[in-house]
Parts: sequence; structure tokens; C-alpha cells
Amino acid sequence: MFTDQIGINHILEKTPTRIISLVPSQTELLYDLGLEESIVGITKFCVHPFHLKSTKTIVGGTKKANYEKIKKLNPDIIIANKEENTLEMVTELRKICPVWVTNIITIEDNLKMIDDFGQLFNKRVEAQKWMDKTNFALQDFIHFIKEKSIQKVAYFIWREPYMVVGSDTFVDYMLTLNKFQNIYANQGRYPEIELSKMRLEGEPDLVFLSSEPYPFKEEHAFEIGRFTHHAKTVFVDGEMFSWYGSRLVKAFDYFKLLHNKLN
Repeated sequence: MFTDQIGINHILEKTPTRIISLVPSQTELLYDLGLEESIVGITKFCVHPFHLKSTKTIVGGTKKANYEKIKKLNPDIIIANKEENTLEMVTELRKICPVWVTNIITIEDNLKMIDDFGQLFNKRVEAQKWMDKTNFALQDFIHFIKEKSIQKVAYFIWREPYMVVGSDTFVDYMLTLNKFQNIYANQGRYPEIELSKMRLEGEPDLVFLSSEPYPFKEEHAFEIGRFTHHAKTVFVDGEMFSWYGSRLVKAFDYFKLLHNKLN
């Protein structure tokens, strides 16, 4: 018996060999654990590694899946995430096969997911390797960041309406780790905001425009920048801040480059 990260118990009689992943970062992790042959279905947003889009069945997006396509793939298990996928989806998919739901807010949660996948798919050695890599990169980054000063930041993820990252999210956790103080950490997970109130709500030193899910452009940077005092507007790689799994190892190198660019 295995227990997922939302407390659901799963009794599996054998190691699953037909996996559908509904989360891009978790698809990448499954691949990095050596499970490419076992992955039978992915979402249209699963872009790493790129070749999977041409070798695996696309079963829809993260919020809307094609249940008939999924059923025909005859999966042993479906990998989902509490934030990325909807409860309605998960409930419907449970009629097909077990749905393993992850819930990632911290690096500890991420390590637990890697360990769980190692147990679930009989890839314990590979999972331990990625946990060790993550821990090594984390400790190295903590050493790098310790002398850096705290800077206030607003991390934008959407336009019309403007939305930012708030509290209780993996992105907020990564910002804090980077000594970026999120000026919206006292609000909900992804609050809508008014640009005209940004200075009153925290006056950021930095405005981050994430590369996903919204494709921000220079004119948006100018528009947002007009509502700050002297904040520096920076386009950042959203994958590095929001993708968990094995991507985290690359993220720490990216964060170092980002800090060096900001100084």
C-alpha cells in the first residue's frame, strides 16, 4: 500500500508499467527516472524532453483531459497534481484507474515526490540519485545566497486581469529561498491586483514577468513599470521558478545567473 501527498491510500498489486502524466514537470521527472518506455500519455504542455510530444499520446491539457483517449490507453496509474489539475478531473479519472496526486509547496515536498516515485515504479536507485543531486545543489545555493541582501519583488503570471503569485505556492517558496520578499505573500495563492495600488501594497524593488503561463512582452514591462517608483523589471524563466521534480537541479544554476545579472 502506498499513500500519495493528499493522503489517499493506493493498493497496487504490481509495479505500474502504463503511466499517464498530467503535469509537465512530473513528466520530465518520470523520464529522468528512466521511465520513458512506461509513459503512454502526456499533456500538450509536457514539453521536456521535447521528443515525447511525437512519441507519446497527447491526452489534452492540465485542466481538461480527453477521458476517452485516456481510457483507450489502458493506464495502470495516472499522475496528477493538486494545483495543476482540477478535482473534477481527478474524480472522473479515478473511474478509469488509480490517480496519484502530488502536492508540492516546498523542496521537502519535492523530495518526497521523487522518493514516492522511486518506490511506486521500482526506481529507488534512480530516485535516490535525483534526491542527492537536488540536496547537493540546494546546499551549494544556500551557501551562494547567504551574503545577498533581501529585495522586494512582485512576480507576475497573467495579464487582463493582472495576476501575481501570492502565498502558499511553490513559486513563493522559491522566491523566499532566493531572498526575494514577495510583496503579495500576505494575499491568496494567485491574487488579481490593480497596478495603481502596487506601490501602496509593497513598493517592489523588482518586478518579475514570468515566461509562463502568459507571454509577457516589452510593452507590458513598460506598462507595469510606470506604476512603480524605480523597480527593475526582469523577464524570468517561469519553468525555473514553478517546475518541481528534476528541473530543480537546473533551477539553482539559473538562480545564480539571475542574481549575478541583477547585481
